[in-house]
Amino acid sequence: MTSPGVDSHQHFWRYSPATHGWIDERMGVLKRDYLPPDLEHLLRANGFAACVAVQASQSLDDTRFLLGLADAHPFIRGVVGWVDLRSAGVEADLQALCGHPRFKGVRHIVQDEPDDRFLLRDDVLNGISVLESFGLTYDLLVYPRQLPAAREVVRRFPRQRFVLDHLGKPPVASGEIAPWREEIRGLAASSNVSCKLSGLVTEADWATWKPADLRPYLDVALEAFGPERLMIGSDWPVCTLAGEYAAVMAAVRDHVARLSAAEQAAILGGTATRFYGLEG
Repeated sequence: MTSPGVDSHQHFWRYSPATHGWIDERMGVLKRDYLPPDLEHLLRANGFAACVAVQASQSLDDTRFLLGLADAHPFIRGVVGWVDLRSAGVEADLQALCGHPRFKGVRHIVQDEPDDRFLLRDDVLNGISVLESFGLTYDLLVYPRQLPAAREVVRRFPRQRFVLDHLGKPPVASGEIAPWREEIRGLAASSNVSCKLSGLVTEADWATWKPADLRPYLDVALEAFGPERLMIGSDWPVCTLAGEYAAVMAAVRDHVARLSAAEQAAILGGTATRFYGLEG
């Protein structure tokens, strides 16, 4: 790694079955607390100096919890929290949170919404329209079937900064690549969208995946977005369902090792630093 990196996507939580109902019986390893001391040594050991903590439950309390952790642990350089963009009080909620310098953006768990066009609801669009005025980013967490709606949203807000989480969750386990590939190319045509090289191992077969399984999808991302709009992310601790932190990050880092030093530096930290405004 040419310079200290940034893990652009990971999570912290104090585990509660009521709060974290998405953690099912297959995910027993996640049914405990995951806090900054658990991650810090993994970051350092793998050449990463900082991280961006992303919401894992949809509540303002979770957002405040992450900001509190950022206050106590300087390596948490940014927080992507949750705010109800559908609420009439969205501006007041954002105003209160923006007083914290490490509050960088917002995410909603769109992948769990039954309506594939959830992002195009009038109330959601209204909430997204408010983000730009606060200088906040928006993380897109969608399944491939929801990518058409994501494409439309990013075109509607050309000055809003968006980032696609987990490369749009391609079907790595089956090896299929179309129509996901075409949707990714279409999304990347909007220059206001970046993309996280994260979360791929949990879309693969957890027990048998190999780095080679990820390569066709990483190649699509490189071709579509280019290194300047790509950022590495672990999705820790969720990634531990399929592999240890070092192995998950190495799968991406080794794949981009053929790029120039400047291109690697962008993917391994520069893009995240610029996108989220992590300087200083």
